Amino acid sequence: MTPGSYSPTVWAGLLGTPLLIAAGQVLFKLTSQTTGEFGARGITALLLNPLLLAALAIYGTGTIIWIFVLKAVPLTIGYSFMALTFCFVPLLASLFLGEALTLRYAVGAVLIVGGMLVING
Repeated sequence: MTPGSYSPTVWAGLLGTPLLIAAGQVLFKLTSQTTGEFGARGITALLLNPLLLAALAIYGTGTIIWIFVLKAVPLTIGYSFMALTFCFVPLLASLFLGEALTLRYAVGAVLIVGGMLVING
């Protein structure tokens, strides 16, 4: 099966999983800003933190979707789409955390997408 023959559902999973993983990463960062000291009290508070629970739910949902995607595509092809996480995380960090996007990021993102085109072409 070639990438051009994948169903819309598979494409949604190939693109959506890295986006869900990236969203989880942003929530992990937000969680880290509310985390106390390392210790029994801090860990207990962390485990009850709604941001962490949301991050884990989103990350877990992405993982479950990914398992169904891998049923439809070879791992060698599908896994290249996980590189999109390196593009999505900075974009979401810019939107939700105010982090700067640089020319170096843009060049790197173009190279990642270019590599994906080579792998999947």
